[in-house]
Amino acid sequence: MANPELVYVIYIATSPDRLWAALTRGELTKQYWYGRRLESDWTVGSPVRFYDRDTQNVSDSGEVLEYQPPVRLGYTFRNEYIPDARALGYSRVGFTIEHHEGMVKLTLVHDQLPNEDWVTGFREGWAAILSSLKTFLETGKSLPPVKSMEERARVPEARPSEP
Repeated sequence: MANPELVYVIYIATSPDRLWAALTRGELTKQYWYGRRLESDWTVGSPVRFYDRDTQNVSDSGEVLEYQPPVRLGYTFRNEYIPDARALGYSRVGFTIEHHEGMVKLTLVHDQLPNEDWVTGFREGWAAILSSLKTFLETGKSLPPVKSMEERARVPEARPSEP
């Protein structure tokens, strides 16, 4: 299959506005997204950058494709520090937020991926990130980091030295 996609749906006991803020404000993203600080002015065509913790190391980047608060958010996405991943170019991430029986239904579509191996890798990553987002919005605390994913997600300059 050419350019497979990942679709992930999660239900969160929150409001669309709180969820929107958590998806678009860097001081919130770094609390549940392995320290990633997402920054953009959210104008269609503007850059989107993911910074590793409080550094200026850009781990991922993209461009705003859609911005309709608090319903639809979309941007391109490319890893910036793994040469093979960077060479594959941009994929596309889209979020749709809907009211659903007193809670919010969040649908993520990550498409234009190069192959099924990338779908598998992103499925694991998005499951942990969105589970942490849900816990953060419902309890005020994020999930503890999944160590294997946290280390894999760090930019090389920020990784601890190996013994």
